[in-house]
Amino acid sequence: MPKLTFLGAGSSVFAKNVLGDCLLTDAIRSDFDIALYDIDKDRLSESFELVSALNNKYNDGKARIKTYLGVENRREALRGADFAVNAIQVGGYEPSTIIDFEIPKKYGLLQTIGDTLGIGGIFRALRTIPVMRDFAEDMEAVCPNVWLLNYTNPMAMLAGFMQRYTRVKTIGLCHSVQVCAPRLLEALGIDAPGYSEKIAGINHMGWLLEIRDKDGNDLYPKIRELAAKKNAEEKHDDMVRYEYIRRLGYYCTESSEHNSEYNPWFIKPNYPELIDKYNIPLDEYPRRCIRNIESWGEVKATLYKDGELVHNRSNEYASRIIEAMLTNIPYKLGGNVLNRGLITNLPENACVEVPCMVDNSGINPTLIGELPLQLAAMNMTNINPQLLTIKAAVTRKREAIYHAAMLDPHTAAVLSLDDIVSMCDEMILAHAKSGYPVI
Repeated sequence: MPKLTFLGAGSSVFAKNVLGDCLLTDAIRSDFDIALYDIDKDRLSESFELVSALNNKYNDGKARIKTYLGVENRREALRGADFAVNAIQVGGYEPSTIIDFEIPKKYGLLQTIGDTLGIGGIFRALRTIPVMRDFAEDMEAVCPNVWLLNYTNPMAMLAGFMQRYTRVKTIGLCHSVQVCAPRLLEALGIDAPGYSEKIAGINHMGWLLEIRDKDGNDLYPKIRELAAKKNAEEKHDDMVRYEYIRRLGYYCTESSEHNSEYNPWFIKPNYPELIDKYNIPLDEYPRRCIRNIESWGEVKATLYKDGELVHNRSNEYASRIIEAMLTNIPYKLGGNVLNRGLITNLPENACVEVPCMVDNSGINPTLIGELPLQLAAMNMTNINPQLLTIKAAVTRKREAIYHAAMLDPHTAAVLSLDDIVSMCDEMILAHAKSGYPVI
């Protein structure tokens, strides 16, 4: 009987999607233990209600669901787990996200999402990695064979830490790989049923290296033509990534709002007109947080139809990984793994995103070889602060935090070295006072 422990189960909609998928999967649901863990009593209760309703409706109540509240019960929640899903957010919107956005703003450093790279991503990793370290200690003690399916950002930093500094089998999973090509084709009006793709790089900057129709014809010439035309003629939500196609030759996995802050080109105080030109939504993540907090009651209501909870299997990877491991029927996904010679012109201690095949032997990543040099160079500008942030979390040295911020491409493009150090010092102090210290 498989057991899945959901860490951060108060993420109710995401818990519904992942666990609802499992409860719709024949290979999993007939004899299934679910442990819901969180530190928020009310959100944990809401998730239990949602998952129980799905279990009753789609699985005749066969799955055994238990809740575990608080750090003191976490080890028991993990005991004997075969799989663990990580969906935590340390510090939440208030106080942590507010600190990550408002202090940099005082220095003239503007962000859109701030959860993957940039100064916001760096500090999110620094307050999350200590919690992940505690998770690892618990897992090594009570479920040493568990597979950790990490969905929490910043993905490359958290998964990279777990893969390098713990014994826990860890894969990082993101939503962006599986929707990259289909949404691009749909947005450009290209009908290509049965297309094939090849995607590799790093999380949120994986590259659509190849895309061909069912007859093997290269679709990139048409994509490049239509993307350039669309960017020239209209404003839309994906202008940054279309500019990547124009300038670098390739499309990448994560949204333009994310990628606008992964480089030095688009959010520049001396060129404020670029914000409008590329339709960049500054402060987008705080807006989403506020909107989600204010509208949670409405969102919860939309999960029900005629008073009953409704779920269709989503495109999340978790249930498909479990299914493939239990049935030995292979499944291909895009996963974040340690770069053990997989992408040969990126560092071996980097966490990379590559195609992986899953079966009962585990998760087996694919050899990619070299990326086009300009794409590897782009990835390296993100890998450098990722590795330095992990070093800062491991060594707990303030100087390493400075180094990570100094090498972040967006931060370095906007601020002087003195301002970077001052900003980091102010953020370190603010997070410590808020109860979520980073060193």
